[in-house]
Amino acid sequence: MPTYDYQCKECGHRFEEFQSITAKPLLTCPSCGKPALKRLLGGGGGMVFKGSGFYLTDYKKRTSTDTTSKKPATETKKDTSSPPSTPKSDTSSSD
Repeated sequence: MPTYDYQCKECGHRFEEFQSITAKPLLTCPSCGKPALKRLLGGGGGMVFKGSGFYLTDYKKRTSTDTTSKKPATETKKDTSSPPSTPKSDTSSSD
């Protein structure tokens, strides 16, 4: 629910009111009691996300492979084949 700013046209009293979007604007000033309130345009508070965190991955659709157990990264098999060969430079000159 948003917070609205109001100002009285008669006495100049200014205040904020926490209201539903569908609620009708207030009319009576709580300070002077006259029906001279005007709802002011506000800059808006922006969106507020509360909680431990919001990430793109939190809302991705899960596939059937996501629910199966996966091997931990420590059990990954390492390549034990011979190391890659490095190109040897030709040291002989045939000038």
